[in-house]
Amino acid sequence: MATLEIKDSKGKVVGKHELGSVLASAVPLMHLLHQAVVTEEANSRQGTQSAKTRSETRGGGRKPYKQKKTGNARQGTIRAPQYAHGGMALAVKPRDYSKKMNRRERRAAILGAINAQIEAGNVIVADKIGFASPKTKDAQAFLAGHGVLETRRVLVIVNTHDESTWRSFRNLTNVEVRTAPSQDAAAKTNAFSARDILIAHKIVVAADALQTIESVWGSEVKEAAAPVAEAKPKATRAKKAETAEVAAEGAPEKPKRTTKKKAEEAEG
Repeated sequence: MATLEIKDSKGKVVGKHELGSVLASAVPLMHLLHQAVVTEEANSRQGTQSAKTRSETRGGGRKPYKQKKTGNARQGTIRAPQYAHGGMALAVKPRDYSKKMNRRERRAAILGAINAQIEAGNVIVADKIGFASPKTKDAQAFLAGHGVLETRRVLVIVNTHDESTWRSFRNLTNVEVRTAPSQDAAAKTNAFSARDILIAHKIVVAADALQTIESVWGSEVKEAAAPVAEAKPKATRAKKAETAEVAAEGAPEKPKRTTKKKAEEAEG
């Protein structure tokens, strides 16, 4: 089992956390990670872009010049795509870009990404993450204590949403604050995704948030095995032959069919 050190706000080791079996044995699968990132980015698209076709562009109702004897190519409207201020050919219209991903696959991608960051040594476990009042100065001191103040991209994971903590990190452009997953539908959460884990250079997670992650996404689920019917043994070739012989002995002998010519020869 992998063991992570728990540090206080000044970076001093105050305890240890042993990872659960599921999170410790999670494997980062490339196809699931790719699918999770593509799905998240597609679902974040608004899909409200819209361009006008030649039928929607204002003007161009009259033929610009006569059909023949001008030396020019025939034209029907000055709002065709080849004209300036004309409509767009194959114009884009509002559409839904959302994609779906199975829950188990998404969680497997997240757990694999976390395990990959742990193996790379980019995960720091803090004993607690919270501030009494929203102050950016306190957030900077917290990051400096863990040695990640100058890191380009830092992901901070807290157990539950706290307004003071969020406001303290809000002005730091290199920090993203996310919450651990919650089974309470009424709780205010902003759970992290596989993309958040992958693009982060350092991850600072609270000890209670890590326990919540393991309990919600990393718990072992033992599915009851369905009863399997015992397969009947297949009859061997010798057994089949013996059965056929017994059936043949018990059956009455069938009269042999003879042709007309053979019957006359037998009578003569």
